[in-house]
This record gives sequence, C-alpha cells and structure tokens, in this order.
Amino acid sequence: MRRYRTDFDLPKRSTGSEGDVQLGNRIFERFQKLHMDPWSHTHSVLLPEPDSQRPNRVVFGSTVFEPIGYLAYSPAGQVEGRLVYGNYGRLQDLDILQNNNIEVNGSVLLLRTGKISFAEQLDNAATRGASAVLIYPDTKDYNYNMNTPLYGHVHLGLGDPYSPGFPSFYHSQLRPTRSSGLPKIPAQTITASNATILLQNIGGPILSTNSSFIGGLKSVIYRLGGQKNVTVEVNNILVTKVVRNVFGVIKGFVDSDRAVVLGAQRDAWGKGYSKATVGTSVLMQLAKVVREMVDKDHFRPRRSLVFASWSAGEYGNIGATEWLESYMSSVDRSVFTYISLDGVVMGLGTFVASASPLLYGLLERTMKEVQDPFDGGSLYDMMGKSDWVANVMRPMLLDDPAYPFLAFSGIPSVSFRFISKNAESYTYYGTNLDSRDHLNYNTNQGTSKMAARAAQMAGLMALRLTYSQVLEVDTSHFSSVVSAAVRRVYKRILSLTKLGTLKDVDLTWLSEGLGSCIRAAGSITTAIANTDRDNHEACRILNDRIMRMEPAFISSYLSPMETPFRHLLWGRGTHTLASMAETSDMEQLHIQLALATSTLHRCASAMAGDIWDVTEQN
Repeated sequence: MRRYRTDFDLPKRSTGSEGDVQLGNRIFERFQKLHMDPWSHTHSVLLPEPDSQRPNRVVFGSTVFEPIGYLAYSPAGQVEGRLVYGNYGRLQDLDILQNNNIEVNGSVLLLRTGKISFAEQLDNAATRGASAVLIYPDTKDYNYNMNTPLYGHVHLGLGDPYSPGFPSFYHSQLRPTRSSGLPKIPAQTITASNATILLQNIGGPILSTNSSFIGGLKSVIYRLGGQKNVTVEVNNILVTKVVRNVFGVIKGFVDSDRAVVLGAQRDAWGKGYSKATVGTSVLMQLAKVVREMVDKDHFRPRRSLVFASWSAGEYGNIGATEWLESYMSSVDRSVFTYISLDGVVMGLGTFVASASPLLYGLLERTMKEVQDPFDGGSLYDMMGKSDWVANVMRPMLLDDPAYPFLAFSGIPSVSFRFISKNAESYTYYGTNLDSRDHLNYNTNQGTSKMAARAAQMAGLMALRLTYSQVLEVDTSHFSSVVSAAVRRVYKRILSLTKLGTLKDVDLTWLSEGLGSCIRAAGSITTAIANTDRDNHEACRILNDRIMRMEPAFISSYLSPMETPFRHLLWGRGTHTLASMAETSDMEQLHIQLALATSTLHRCASAMAGDIWDVTEQN
C-alpha cells in the first residue's frame, strides 16, 4: 500500500493540470496492465480561477490584501460595505447579530470557516442581505500557519453549475445555463493574519468572554463591527478545462450487466494527500487484489466491479456528477451501490460513515470482520457494538462525495472515514498543507495501517455485493427511516390543521402510501429469506426488485435541471419530506404533499413483486 501511495503522490494535482493529466494516464495504464478494459469519460467544463493580471483584493482603510486563495464560482465584482463579524455564518449566528442590533443588510460579513460549507455560509449571508463575504481559518479551529491560503467553492450544488442536470460534452448544443445554486454576492478567502488585522480594527460592540463567537486569534478583542467600511474585489475568470474520468472493470461471471462502483477523486487544491492520494491508492490496490483473486484464486464474482478515478472533485464532485448525468436514464438499473474512497483516512481515534439505510446491515457485518487498526478487537467492538449506529452514522451532506449517487441517481451509497475524535473534518483540506507528513502526524505514524483497514472495509463490502446470489440490503432500517420521515410530516399537518392554518387536507392517502411502502419492503424481506439461491432466474427477479427500492424515491415530478437532487428523503428542495415537516408555505405544502404521496405509492408499486401485493388494506 505504501508503494501505491508513493506512485500517486504528486506535489500539484489541480483539476485539468499537468499533474491531474499525468495521474489519469498512470491510472489508465495500470488498468491496462491488469486487463481491466479501461475507458475514459471526458467533459469540457468552465472552471473559475484567479486572473493573473488582476488579483483579487480586500481594502480596509489604508490596508490592502491580495489573497492567493480564492473561492470558485464567486461572482466577479467590487463591493463596499460595513465590516461585520458573523462567527460561522450559521443562521443562529446571524440571529445573534440581529439581536445585538447589528445590521447585516448591505454589510460585508467576516466569517470563520467551519461548521457549515462555504456555499451554505454564502447562501445564509445573501438571504440576510449581505453584500459580500470574507472567510478565514480561525486558529481556535485550524491551528496552522497564519499565512496559509484557503481554497474552496461556493456552488450550493454539485456538478458543472453551467450545465445543471445535463452533462457537459464538447458536442452539447444547449446554450449555457446557470445552476440555481450559484451565489449572487462575491466571496473571498483571507488568511488568519489578514483576519487579525481586520478584527483588531473592526470596532463595534465587544463580545462577552463566554460568547460562542470568540475565536483563538491572539491580540484580538472580538467585536461585532458594523462601523467601518471594507471593499471586496473579486476578479476570477472562467477557463475551459477538460475533465477526464478513468474507469477499469472486472466483469461479473453471471450478471455482468450489474455492477458495484468504487471511486476516488484524484485532483486536489494542493498536495491532497488525505483528500486524493490515499483514496486513489486504496482504489488501485483493491483493483490489483481483486484481479489477482480472479486470475490466481479462481474467484468468480457474479456482478461486475467498476473502479473509477474522478477528476474535478474539488469543484463540487464535477467528474462523478457529470458521469451520472450522462447515464441518467439507465445508471440506477445497472449500478446497485457506490462506495466512496475519498478521505478514508483523516486521523486517529474513531470511525464514522454516511450511507443509505439499505446498507446499514452490510456496514455492520463488515465492521465485525475488520480489525481496529490499533487494538485487538473489531471495528464493531471499537464503535460500541449494539450502539454502533448512533456512534458511527452521520447524515450524508451535500459535500459528501457519495451524495450525488444517492440523491441524484437513487443509487445506495456509502462513504466512511477514520478520523480524530471530536473532529468534523480534516484540518488541512482546502490548503496546501494536506501532505503525507501532516497525515502521518494525525494518525500517529499509522497511515499505512489505517489505509489497509480502509481498503479491507471497502473491499469486503464490494465483494459481498458482487458475489452473493441475492443483494444484501437492510429493509428494516430502510422502513424505519421512511416511516419516521412520513410521520414527521403527518404530525406537522395535524398540528397545522388544528390551528386552522391548513385546510382541506385528507391524510388517508398519505397513510395508505406509507403502508403500501412498508408492506412492499416487508415482502422483499420475505422473498430474501425464501428465494432458492440455486435458482438464477428467481434471484435475478428478486435483485431487480431490490435495485428498485432506492431509485423509486427519486421524484418524477421535478426537472433535474431545476431540482437535481430529487430524492424524497435525501434530496434538497421543497419536495423532500424533511422540508414538508418544517415549511410555513401552505400553498406549497398542499402541492408537495400531493406529489410526495403519489411518489410513495409509486415506490410501493416499484418494489412489489406483483401489482396485487400493494393494494390498500383496511
């Protein structure tokens, strides 16, 4: 594994760069040597980068900064406004500003990175009327060199924002469009040193010593500001880049048209050792091991294993999302599971994962077989045994590399990582400090051992899914999650009805839709227990039903161009059950409730073995 990490460790690997191209070629050649029938999938996309002739600038009185780091997809322009310190830029942080009579409207918000994504910070700021945003790494959260540049993107979405919902091909005849997730106000990163100067001179109310707004910058008395003007000038330009995804396949011996995909991004803002090198190394090592199992040990997977190397991951999973958009009408019928290898080793101390509930059982069984990297027990023992779900599972968020597979295409997906205790992410992401030395320090020199455990985790899950006659799914957790989401909506509607806020709503159809879904999932559980494993046709019919479970929750009433993440449970937008459980827009609730209820009935029909299995039961 260590040799593989050396092979794929380059000092520069930004999207479309010489390093990215070199790595793509190297991976393609390795797949060729392993007789994995490699192929490429390319897209032409517009990527933002700083203008070398007109650097981005921040002007505060007589002080002028020209930051090296930048935020991709920030609109270009020059904005002036009162400088206001807004902590992490969460809605609760902005509420505190309002409670202290600090005017956000028209201001330039100074925020520290963390807690939420750059895109969410900017979206919250724009919602409250801010004119621009500056973001810096506070030493309380990121204890590294105070002159370290920070990079990222502010697209509240995934994929190429100039071709939302459809692929960016050279031959595309569609006129350029814009994702609704692109920001409307400028944003720029600055260093901790820059932020120190701003905060020392910001003025305004002093924060109490126990305030959650207090950071760790020395020589700074944290104030809310609102008194002095700052000018933010963003001059980023759009440059056409070719994004190349590289694939290799080990074909199944029975159902070769069905596949499990393992993937890792290879690009990074800086060195990207944890972000890209480790994941790419694990991907290639697994490809080599499985190929040897087939050639030397006569291993015969029923289904195919696809190994994918993605580019443009740092700009919002562009490579992976564009691939999904290219095969939107068919990918969910051929790919059952996506296993992400991005960032699988970030630190030492704990193990966390995000996944479709359909894969919870698979995760649990695999954790029982994988050893804790440093103790004698299993990962399952390490993470609390019967309490493993509460200790391990995290919601799958927009910036999760597996998210587009689940929320856009309805493919059961999983991402996982070894990480330091109490850490939310890896400290050095978005900087040039994501190096081998820093990761080794974070793992107490145990990176190799932890990468090997990550490879074992991903490999065992993939082998189970490709070798077993019937796909392993957890219908119990799946049904519980669906039931809980629908019941929250039900409770919300009952409350609104009693208040007289919502009228003319009959919940009978919603209840029947949930009941039909639960019965259909239960019938799959029964079929899994009773299907003859030696009957190939019966197993394939059952697997077809299983593969329809997750995609059935992708709403067919929405345009992928306008609402890419159409999943009723995991998507983003007013159509989701989570949104319906919170909305105060009664007209919208009426519409979305009718569409969601219809989707639930269609889900039941998709999962059922026969149409008479989903008829309403009194």
